[in-house]
Amino acid sequence: MPESKQPKPVRPAQHQEHQPGREAEMRPRPRSGEDKPSPGPCLRDKRAIITGGDSGIGRAIAIAFAKEGADVAIMYLEENEDAAKTKELVQAEGRRCLTLAGDIADEAFCTHAVDQLTKQLGRLDILINNAAEQHPVEDFKDIDLAQVEKTFRTNILSMFALTKAALQHMKKGGCIINTTSVTAYRGSKTLVDYASTKGAIVGFTRSLALNLADEGIRVNAVAPGPVWTPLIPASFDAEKVKTFGSDVPMGRAGEPEEIAPCYVFLASNDAAYMTGQVLHPNGGEIVNA
Repeated sequence: MPESKQPKPVRPAQHQEHQPGREAEMRPRPRSGEDKPSPGPCLRDKRAIITGGDSGIGRAIAIAFAKEGADVAIMYLEENEDAAKTKELVQAEGRRCLTLAGDIADEAFCTHAVDQLTKQLGRLDILINNAAEQHPVEDFKDIDLAQVEKTFRTNILSMFALTKAALQHMKKGGCIINTTSVTAYRGSKTLVDYASTKGAIVGFTRSLALNLADEGIRVNAVAPGPVWTPLIPASFDAEKVKTFGSDVPMGRAGEPEEIAPCYVFLASNDAAYMTGQVLHPNGGEIVNA
């Protein structure tokens, strides 16, 4: 093994001649939390940027973060009424909420937005890459390659641009959480380009986690199953919407408030030993994660 790959000693060499081992004989002893202060808001005074934060999962994340003591900035495309409601709900929790409209498919906007919002927030601790678009196509022969390119720009290339900009401000202890999808693992007959971008996000998450580990910045992802968000009635016809989510083991689509706790956990110190991982709030569907 090359010298650079040799394991680094992290505690005194020791061995016990009995099974199970005895914690009392360990040096140092494992930390079990007895010295930790009683938990309060787990994101107290953190500052977060959330894309697609005007509605759906993004809104639920913003509210959940605010309840846990964080100030947030939400980026969104053009849904001003929804964004204003999210701001109202966050402020009702006693936290700041900044809003900024624009298209994250535009790299220049991503850079400008992150710089501007970070300056207003004062710093940046958490980046949530959540915004996405999807456009069902029944017959693959009909797929529009210009739309495919747009979907890739919005869903995955934006994450490169936003993350690159965020890392100019983020310090050790920061974290990045990306929204992928159950479709990354099982595919989708009518959302081929969307599922492809979500698969790319899994690779992006795992690779970026390795790249940033030495800098002390964690990178994880959440892969929701069917969730009741504005993307659903905007994507499918009325008959499809009537039964949306009924095919998962729990028999229903999830609510955004049921997905947001995954992001809270991954952003908190409770997930301090997790990076490169994906959580799966999907109503019971078993995936090869």
